[in-house]
Amino acid sequence: MGGRRTALGHLAEAQVGVLAQLGDLDGKDVVELGCGTAYCSAWFARRGGRPVAVDLSRAQLATARELQGEHGLDFPLIHASGEAVPLPDSSFDIAFSEYGAALWAEPRAWLGEAARLLRPGGRLAFLTNSPLAVLCGTENPDGTSETLQRPQFDGLGRMEWGSDDSVEFHLAHGDMIALLRELGFAIEALLELRPPPDATTRYDWMPLEWARRWPCEELWVASLEA
Repeated sequence: MGGRRTALGHLAEAQVGVLAQLGDLDGKDVVELGCGTAYCSAWFARRGGRPVAVDLSRAQLATARELQGEHGLDFPLIHASGEAVPLPDSSFDIAFSEYGAALWAEPRAWLGEAARLLRPGGRLAFLTNSPLAVLCGTENPDGTSETLQRPQFDGLGRMEWGSDDSVEFHLAHGDMIALLRELGFAIEALLELRPPPDATTRYDWMPLEWARRWPCEELWVASLEA
């Protein structure tokens, strides 16, 4: 799958604090929406969580099964879209997306599913590109501009890049805040991530020099109000 996911990498948990934001995982039911090879679900399982990993790609899930066998892990893998998850209401303590649904699913649909799946007081965390990186993104796959390339008003939402055949979704911060609140979430944190000095990048379109000056990725944390 394509798309403009960034994943500059090498940000330690001590720097990002995802686990600190989510609290103790021991015995918690976790659903990962758009899990890919389910490495994040494996991360949760090793810390005592009970993950269920959901993805629309059968190929990704097949790789996830192979990796489970290789690493001695066993948790459910569900073939489904993050926009329509065949799991019961109020079944999870944590909903999580590292890109996945957070990037490639329609925001109202997947966040609505996250709200449905969570128990009251449940936590939501998701990682995606920052709106600024998208607003500065060019059709050239080799770089990101230091100037705005599209308007924020009417320039975000459902997006297709000429250099890629994927469809992705981005909201401005104000629109994301409004949507989360409408769906019953209380926003707890918005972490704009900056790569450390020794970082590398997997994607040519996001130069490290750019990401060291402006946020290219962000982590949202929210809780479902009781």
